[in-house]
Amino acid sequence: MTAWRDSLVRARGRVSPGVGSSLRWWRQSLLAWLPVRWQWAMGWSRSRLLLQRDGDVLRLQRQTGEQIEAIADLPWPVSPGAVDGVLDARLRGLPRHWLLPADTVLRRPLRLPAAAAERLRDVVGFEIDRQTPFDASQVSYDVRELGALPDGQLQVELVVIPRPQLEQWAQQAGPWAQAVAGVDAVDAEGRPLDVNLLPVAQRQPYRDPMARWNAILAISAIVLIALAGHQLLENRQAAAEALRAQVDDAARDARRVAAERQQVQSLVEGAAFLEGKRAEHASTVEIWNELTRLLPDGTYLEKMSIEGTTLQLIGLSREASQLVPLLQDSPLWRKVNLTGVLQADGATSGRDRFTLTAELQPLPGATPPAKEVADGSTTDAP
Repeated sequence: MTAWRDSLVRARGRVSPGVGSSLRWWRQSLLAWLPVRWQWAMGWSRSRLLLQRDGDVLRLQRQTGEQIEAIADLPWPVSPGAVDGVLDARLRGLPRHWLLPADTVLRRPLRLPAAAAERLRDVVGFEIDRQTPFDASQVSYDVRELGALPDGQLQVELVVIPRPQLEQWAQQAGPWAQAVAGVDAVDAEGRPLDVNLLPVAQRQPYRDPMARWNAILAISAIVLIALAGHQLLENRQAAAEALRAQVDDAARDARRVAAERQQVQSLVEGAAFLEGKRAEHASTVEIWNELTRLLPDGTYLEKMSIEGTTLQLIGLSREASQLVPLLQDSPLWRKVNLTGVLQADGATSGRDRFTLTAELQPLPGATPPAKEVADGSTTDAP
């Protein structure tokens, strides 16, 4: 298994077996939308440089996913530096994997529980002595993950190479043994198995071409989340301020309405009070009419005032001493009295100045004043 497969398996193990496969499928599906040429040009492809010795020729091929493209055929032996001279800068930066013949390795299919995906290589390592004539210390191995079965188990393949055979390859490869990132093998049809048979300690660190983009996307996501959170906080603060302003406006409106209602109530109560007072006794016009009817000729009023239920008349009359009995019979008032003494207005006029008071009678159906109710008074004349 290649280094990128190892990283995906480890990531899947940290989350869950199903999630790891889903992430890999999602990532591969996204890349599948882009042509391989675009993936290669943008540095997003998981490409590697394959080296395969065929007699006196070293074949160079570039593998991107399932596609394999021939690069060059160089005469063997050739040094890694000489190969760098025929490659462009982008190809020189690809990880290099040596391909061994199919009969060099031993392959065994295995079925494992899905939970084994968390430590797939370690679990398969315990199966080496049962599946092969070797024990784990005698071979270098890797695992191919072939997919999930309908029952949820994992379909994998154990690929092993005896250590003496791997050491023999290292001697024959010369400087290439230290220059390659991995050792792979081909199947019967010549397709790479996509494994790495080098011991883990000898494998070169794999640089994920998507690592930079993943970091950029992660930082962008964090920034977007922070901006979204900040915007959400501002929106909530703005909404709170708007709600507070609405509450303040509603409170002011409520206070204004309460004040206006109080004013209206006061006016209604005042009008009702005045109306009640007016209903207690005759109106001013009715009193004037009654005085006009009862007062004798030669009588003049200088002042007429009504305070509560008290009627006061000030004027001049030739019959001032007869005014009390004349006014006493009116149904509009009672208790007619002269206040003070009569004063002559002059020797020639023959009129006396008088001051009269009377208590206005309540109209029929009106509630008598509280004082009269308490005293039990009626309309009796003095």
